[in-house]
Amino acid sequence: MLWKNYLTGFQSYLILEKSLSKNSIDAYLRDINKLIGYLEEENISLRPDELLASHFHAFIQHQSKSGLSPHSQSRLISGIKAFFKYLIMENIITDSPALMLETPRLGRKLPDILSLEEINRIFAAIDLSSHEGQRNLSMLETLYGCGLRVSELINMHLSDIYEKEGFIRVIGKGDKERLVPIGDEAMKSISIYRDQLRNHIAPKKGEEDFVFLKQNGTRITRQWVFLIIKRLVEAAGIHKKISPHTFRHSFATHLVEGGADLRAVQSMLGHESITTTEIYTHLDREYLRQNILEFHPLYRRK
Repeated sequence: MLWKNYLTGFQSYLILEKSLSKNSIDAYLRDINKLIGYLEEENISLRPDELLASHFHAFIQHQSKSGLSPHSQSRLISGIKAFFKYLIMENIITDSPALMLETPRLGRKLPDILSLEEINRIFAAIDLSSHEGQRNLSMLETLYGCGLRVSELINMHLSDIYEKEGFIRVIGKGDKERLVPIGDEAMKSISIYRDQLRNHIAPKKGEEDFVFLKQNGTRITRQWVFLIIKRLVEAAGIHKKISPHTFRHSFATHLVEGGADLRAVQSMLGHESITTTEIYTHLDREYLRQNILEFHPLYRRK
């Protein structure tokens, strides 16, 4: 019961003070519940201030043996550390051995991307003779053209579109707002869908302002976007594991490769820290390296 009270307080802290999204809050709570479940399984009836470093190390070792990947272990440790920092901040405990936990060393995995030719093949695979086709084209052009997260795409409102100014308003993680430029092609595609097709759909109550709707008048879902992309990738004959996030990675990579300022890319992606955006400079360096090896006369010699 005591742990439950701590979790309730932690949840309120994440909502009110950290302003995190529901998905992020759920992830933190899952991390702590894994620890609680382990303690119960091992018949360890201790309060947070009674736990020792050995308990935490045994817990992480248990998770590792159960098949938890290094990336997931790192995320789990971060969640536990955040919880115990909260307990210290609230003067519930004075110090925590959990803060000494070391995360596994992770190799920086560069995200999969699509080439411009592959993106055009996916667009070309869309059947524009159907209402769904024009909607899908608008969705994917916006996803790639603006570098949106899938959650930002499905929650996009008609009132968020500033057509004359060439911007859309995006509500990102933690309800943070940003303005993102939208290109002429994506804007034209949205306008065709909105003015010629969407206006024939009767939106369900509460869904009136959402841009992308199903034929039944409800907004498009995350799962629906994943399914649409999966089908189009197969139809385009592309043999890569592609998700909506791949379009966001491709957007950022193509900008950096084209010489865009990293701060501008950070702003458009809605990254809080420039270090998150810097992964695309690594992609760019590899791109440059490939060009040097291919075109520099010194490396072309046999």
